[in-house]
Amino acid sequence: MGFQRTDSARIILRTEEFERALLLSLADQLCSFILPDGQAGDCDADPLEAMVGIDSQAQRPQDPALARLLPDAYLDDEEAADEFRRFTERSLRQAKLAHASTVQDTLRRSGDKVVLSQDEALSWLGFLNDARITLGVRIEITEDNHEELAGLPEDDPRLASFQVYDWLTYLQDSLIRVLAPQESDEPA
Repeated sequence: MGFQRTDSARIILRTEEFERALLLSLADQLCSFILPDGQAGDCDADPLEAMVGIDSQAQRPQDPALARLLPDAYLDDEEAADEFRRFTERSLRQAKLAHASTVQDTLRRSGDKVVLSQDEALSWLGFLNDARITLGVRIEITEDNHEELAGLPEDDPRLASFQVYDWLTYLQDSLIRVLAPQESDEPA
């Protein structure tokens, strides 16, 4: 069914218990994945750097999925990319964690009907995108092999991941459609 907008302009998603559990698990996993190694209590961190959000330890992630979530800003200049990463990676990670946290919070306070504000819906959109990117990298999905992956045999270990990826794509698409301005919303 996907996301829908009600007459009162609320955004809702009706979920089954297993769907809520899957979304919560994905949000939990994404939070763990995005947290930098050794984040819990770096006593040697420069207080000024921490206060203004500079991360002198930021490096291009070795994990391909994390590298897609935290991409280089400059592909042809490694030094500039590293410098940019020092100033932006912390806030990018925090934004992604906030999106996943919003998904967790809204799922935990809801039953089978998740009701979202506009801001919460935007966080859901960010989370769905991050979860899809991570899964897509893991199963090595491309435009060229999407149909091949859709036809995987039941015993292929990638099938479940592809099905979750496909479902997240559906949810993301339905949310984008709900958030898109309606013709009646546009000024005349």
